[in-house]
Formats: sequence, C-alpha cells, structure tokens
Amino acid sequence: MTPPSELESIPQQDPPKLYDPADYESNDDPDYDPYLDEIPDEVEMSLFDHLEELRIRLFYAIAAIAVGFVGCFVFVKPLVRLLEIPARGVTFLQLSPGEYFFVTVKVAGYSGLILASPFVLYQILQFVLPGLTRRERRIIGPIVFGSAFLFLLGLGFAYIALIPAALQFFTNYGAGVVDQMWSIERYFEFVLLLLFSTGIAFQIPVIQLLLGTLGIVSSQKMLSGWRYIILGAAILGAILTPSTDPLTQCLLGGAVVGLYFGGIGLVKVFGR
Repeated sequence: MTPPSELESIPQQDPPKLYDPADYESNDDPDYDPYLDEIPDEVEMSLFDHLEELRIRLFYAIAAIAVGFVGCFVFVKPLVRLLEIPARGVTFLQLSPGEYFFVTVKVAGYSGLILASPFVLYQILQFVLPGLTRRERRIIGPIVFGSAFLFLLGLGFAYIALIPAALQFFTNYGAGVVDQMWSIERYFEFVLLLLFSTGIAFQIPVIQLLLGTLGIVSSQKMLSGWRYIILGAAILGAILTPSTDPLTQCLLGGAVVGLYFGGIGLVKVFGR
C-alpha cells in the first residue's frame, strides 16, 4: 500500500473540461446552444440508405418536371404567343415539316422545368439539409431561394429589356431593304438561349455571397478587382448574348456589373 506521503507527491491532473456554453458566443435566446450549430441533425445512414433516399428524391423531381412539361404542352400555344410579343411586325414561317411541333416541345420543356423548379429545389433541400449543421443550413437556405429568385429576375429582365432591344436593332437595320419574315425555330432558339443565359448571369451575387460567407474572398478584395470585372462583364455580355448587336451586349454587361456591386454590398452586410 502506498504511504500517504507518496500519494501527496503525485501530481494531480485537472479533470477533463466539459462543454461550457460560456465559451461560445452569447445569444439572447435562453434555449440557444451554440455547440449544436456544429452537429448535424441526421443520424448516420449507410451508403445504401443514402442511395435509396437519392433515388426517391430524383423520382419525385423527374415526376414533377414531367407533370410540368405535360401541363405546359397542353397550353403551349398561349406560351408561344407570349414569346412572340417582343417581335412585333414580324411574320413567322415554318420552313420544314414538323418545325413548329419541335418548337412547341422546346417551349413546353423549358417552361415545365421552370414551373417545377420550386418542387425540385424542395427535393434537393430535403436530401441535403438533414446532413448539415444548423450554421450550414442558415447559409444554404437563403442562398438556394435567392438563386431561384435571381434566376426568375434574369428571365424577366431578358424578356422586358434584352429581347426587345435586340429585335428592334435587327428590325431597324433591315428596314426598307428586306421583309421581316423569320424562321420560327431560329427565333425561338434565339429567345430561349437569351432567356436562360441571362438567368444564369444573374447568379453572380449568389456566388459572391457564398464565397464571402465561407471566408474565401472578402468584400474589400472583391471591390479591389472592379476593373477586371468591367472587362469580364463586357466579355460575358458578348458570349452570353446570341445576337451580335452592341446594345444587347451593353445591357447585359451593365446588368452584370450592377449585380456584382450589389453582391459586394450583400457580402458587406453579412460582415465579410
């Protein structure tokens, strides 16, 4: 048996430090526990369970897109007329058998995808969110819905501003020389491409907010590269616009610059 004198000489180790909420940021909510922000809510699942969950979510998403396509195909003629409105005074021609049919399939497909996109986003979130921490969920939720809003805003900007400007340029350029009779397939390829390329370009603030929130790039760093952004916006406007007229390219390039500086403001608001 060890004598008491020897026991007193043995260094006493500090007990392991337990989680103390005072070590973390304070919050006004008495039920707030910052430690839980770093813990996923989901119980660990096997690879097979993840694949099964993914299969179910994909099935629901594809089914929603299919339903949206069928619904839009039933009412495709009003959609076609809506997209023909910017081309006032133009006669559309079907230059080959089935050309109009394939145009309606494209229009119904794109419209069905847009119509089903909220449900598709919901399925994506249902698959991803359970495995994320609370802090990550607070980031990804606004980013996903902000991305959807900006995409729709881009579609509206293209329909109201870009498409009429481009068509007006081409119509005036050939006025008095050629009759304005266009292939309906070529016209809708032009319109659909411009719509969706503008929607993609409007995702710039979302990318900036994601980079700023993750601490990859600060708002000050983004602001310091404004000269390169103006050059990049001009190049992006030339690439994304299917037309070659300078007015449409300048409109899209100006929108990109405005979105970029707006994204800097958002990153600044979030303290980055």
